[in-house]
Amino acid sequence: MASDVSSYLEDAAHFPGGHSPAVVFPGTTDEVSAALAAASTAHTTVLPIGAQSSLTGGATPMGETVLSTSRLTRIQDVSPRSITVGAGVAVSALQDHLAARRAWFAPAPTYTGAFCGGIVATNAAGAATFKYGSTREWVQGLTVVLANGRVLALTRGECRARNGRVEVPGAGSIQVPRYAMPPVRKVSAGYFASPDMDLVDLFIGSEGTLGVVTEVTLRVLSPAPHLALALIPCASEAQMMTLAAAIRERSTETWTTLDPAGIDVCAIENMDRRCIDVIHADGADARHHVRIADSAAALLLVTLELPADTTAADAYDQIAASLDTGVTDTSLVRFCRLLRDHGVLDATELALASDKRRFEQLIAIREAVPAGVNQRVGVAKHKVDSRIVKTAADMVVPFDRFEEMSAIYRRGFESRGLDYAIWGHISDGNVHPNVIPRSYDEVQRGMEAILEFGREAARLGGCPLAEHGVGRSPTKQALLRQLYGEEGIEQMRAVKRVLDPGWTLAPGVIFPRT
Repeated sequence: MASDVSSYLEDAAHFPGGHSPAVVFPGTTDEVSAALAAASTAHTTVLPIGAQSSLTGGATPMGETVLSTSRLTRIQDVSPRSITVGAGVAVSALQDHLAARRAWFAPAPTYTGAFCGGIVATNAAGAATFKYGSTREWVQGLTVVLANGRVLALTRGECRARNGRVEVPGAGSIQVPRYAMPPVRKVSAGYFASPDMDLVDLFIGSEGTLGVVTEVTLRVLSPAPHLALALIPCASEAQMMTLAAAIRERSTETWTTLDPAGIDVCAIENMDRRCIDVIHADGADARHHVRIADSAAALLLVTLELPADTTAADAYDQIAASLDTGVTDTSLVRFCRLLRDHGVLDATELALASDKRRFEQLIAIREAVPAGVNQRVGVAKHKVDSRIVKTAADMVVPFDRFEEMSAIYRRGFESRGLDYAIWGHISDGNVHPNVIPRSYDEVQRGMEAILEFGREAARLGGCPLAEHGVGRSPTKQALLRQLYGEEGIEQMRAVKRVLDPGWTLAPGVIFPRT
């Protein structure tokens, strides 16, 4: 049993000290219910986990029995535009299933190995939030098992708060927390709160502390759009900002006018110069046959939506024939003209999804950045100081404050003498500033910087906890206290005391018991 348990003692954050007496693998909602009822009766604690892809320590047990959702893998097509999936279905498996019916789950996180239960538990978001929002906006219903084993089948719209309270069937009445949530589309910062909130929303983003999600009904896009990727080297941060702003503006204009030939971009991701250095040093550009000029100061990776019947031959012929003449006017042609006007077209790598190999190579360049930074953190932890840990932020601000916030990130790290890399989702104003630590002292200075960034993000109308959740991370829990104050944390505890009075589920995740 010890060898079986050992692989469940840490998540992707490599949070230290994980330990557990056992792991259980229920295969149905009824089996989850029985496991939680038994734990509640025995006064033992349970940590529900999914793919263990948490970057916050939220899937690292601290003495709890681990409840793995990996066997909850049922998929049921409900309608052309909705699907019900088990909590243990990986996002990649969901997308593969949907692809067979030409559908798509639009707000999927970047890491598609994540489980559907996990993306609900953290209100996960990804690159396409600019157009499609976060997971919350796509959840139509949930099956949730409370700490005492009671099963709730919730459908959005059936149970809403009234006069600041929401009734939970069979569990009692909950006072809706009174704090104001940040007015941005990416928020993964504790319990959802709104005066007229839907009960479904209470469990989305609650990180397994209020109940175990066993099934989720999701809205999907059908038919799925045809996607193209553009990897764009920029000569300066200023050029990157200007181009990203222009793409955003043209895309929002398209959505307003419904112009079928308008530029329609759902995601713009960004990587700074240090990210490019990591790509070069690790040979990712050579490995994936992508040339990035040494003079590039930043990269953009743009996801463009094209008509569903677009073929690679047609698309490239249209560009060649129409870039100057305007004989054919399509979204892709207009996009390339925009790149030309900003002086970046000749250096841009373009791939349509139908060119699967090239499409995946461009995605791999983006994925090489967090992998490379995490590898450097791991080496420092092994060779320099075992106390070294991943030291990173996950913050979002309104796009019109993004340039100001970017300067704050750079100034905060550089004033402390830290090596760092910044990448993320510029179209949302959400990035991940990461320290590349060379000592434990630099970890401490990095955490100090991140708390400063959290105050500044909130001041600018953003959220210091955008898409990864809070988990057990001391820094992220401190950011949550900064955001809502001790009174806000106590309001969350009051919700948990109603639904989980024995503190059975995920104790210590999001906030401590006292």
